[in-house]
Amino acid sequence: MNLNPIDYLIMSLALVVGLMVGYFFNRYLSEKAQRKQHDKAEKILQEAKEQARIIEIQARDNALKSAQAAEAEIGHLRSELNREDERLQKRRSELDLRVERLEQREQAVNKRQSAVDRRFNEIENLHKQQMDELQKIAQMSTDEARTILLSEVEKESRNDMARIIRQIEAEAREEGERRARKLITDAVQRIASDHVAEVATSLVPLPNEEMKGRIVGRNGRNIRAFEQAAGVDVIVDDTPEAVTISCFDPVRREVARRALARLILDGRIHPAHIEKVLDDEQKAIEKTIAEAGEEAAFDAGVPGLHPEVLRMMGRLKFRTSYGQNQLAHAVEVAKLSGILAAELGANIEIAKQGGFLHDLGKAMDHNQEGTHAMLGAEFAKRYGVNPAVVNAIAAHHHEVEQDSIEAVIAESADAISGARPGARREDLEAYIKRIRALEDLAASFPGVNQCYAIQAGREVRIIVEPGDIDDLAAARLACDIAKKIEETMHYPGQIRVTVIRETRAVEYAK
Repeated sequence: MNLNPIDYLIMSLALVVGLMVGYFFNRYLSEKAQRKQHDKAEKILQEAKEQARIIEIQARDNALKSAQAAEAEIGHLRSELNREDERLQKRRSELDLRVERLEQREQAVNKRQSAVDRRFNEIENLHKQQMDELQKIAQMSTDEARTILLSEVEKESRNDMARIIRQIEAEAREEGERRARKLITDAVQRIASDHVAEVATSLVPLPNEEMKGRIVGRNGRNIRAFEQAAGVDVIVDDTPEAVTISCFDPVRREVARRALARLILDGRIHPAHIEKVLDDEQKAIEKTIAEAGEEAAFDAGVPGLHPEVLRMMGRLKFRTSYGQNQLAHAVEVAKLSGILAAELGANIEIAKQGGFLHDLGKAMDHNQEGTHAMLGAEFAKRYGVNPAVVNAIAAHHHEVEQDSIEAVIAESADAISGARPGARREDLEAYIKRIRALEDLAASFPGVNQCYAIQAGREVRIIVEPGDIDDLAAARLACDIAKKIEETMHYPGQIRVTVIRETRAVEYAK
């Protein structure tokens, strides 16, 4: 479209006016915003000043309070220090006063000590004068008087000691015998044991006297072959219809006895058949030994033993001691040990095993060195027997220390089994030797006048000189003799020692 210059001018003016109006309007708005911001800033500043004034006032109050509290604390501490100082001053005064008193007391003690020393010196001089006077009167020095006094005191003390020992021993013996008698009676009553009725003899009966010639053989051929193969001695004497087999080994003697009895029954007696029969009987006896050991362990109630231990125990079937069969003795001791252990609260199994195996060493070969207790303990230990049982085996003759009550029980049961009536019997020669040895031992002590062994050697009565032995010395003599018997003699059961002291006054009327 075409516009004239006036329109351009009007449009330009309008544009300029619009720009100016917009500028001034924008300026107005900007100034208004600045005033608003200024007012807001003034308000914030005013609030900050007010807050600062409040904080300043609070800080001053707090500072004032702190200062007041510090002053109060300082005042309190000052008063405490004053009081402490007063107490220290008072304590110092008291200490000074006490020191003065102690010094005064020390002076008094020194004065008293001086007086005591003077008095002591006076007493010493008086005592010395009195001792000199006593020595002149008694015609005896102080050392001599002291020696006499000590000897009298020693004699009186020994008499009192012997009297007390005798009283205590009597009380302990009475109580111990009462309880032991009850236990032993109960144990023995519960064991049904036979009296000794067998002795390990080697007598072989013959059907007739002609059989002796057949046993001897032509020029002694048969008997020499039998003795050499069996390891025994065959005694053909005047005993009617019997021959005797002699050998220290009971098993070998039993094999020979059974073989000879079989040969006599069979009738064929010649060297070849003798060796065969002996070999058969050896095997049979080994089987018998094993069965005997197993049967004895079953009867004794002792399970779990090694077969070799049972076999060795079976050998005791053919061994005796004072006429008592050793295997039956082992079973009896095992039963007694079990009963005693049950009564005393001990281990029953260990006690029974110790009692059953205590004489295991007696079954060993005679060529082994050592006592039967130690041999049996070593053999049992080798086959895994309980160590407590091994100790009971080794200690039942006090060759080693007893480590448990079960060992003591096994030893006691062994003594009960050997000492009960009818358990053992002794040959006359050994009995006489034992009785004579017992009397000679008792007579060897000083002051003994006569001595007699009575009750089959179970008691020895000793008559002493009344002038040499008094009542208390008699009690000591009985203890000494009993101890000497225990140390030097071997005997079954126990031996009672009785010392008799008798004073007789004799006068003649003329």
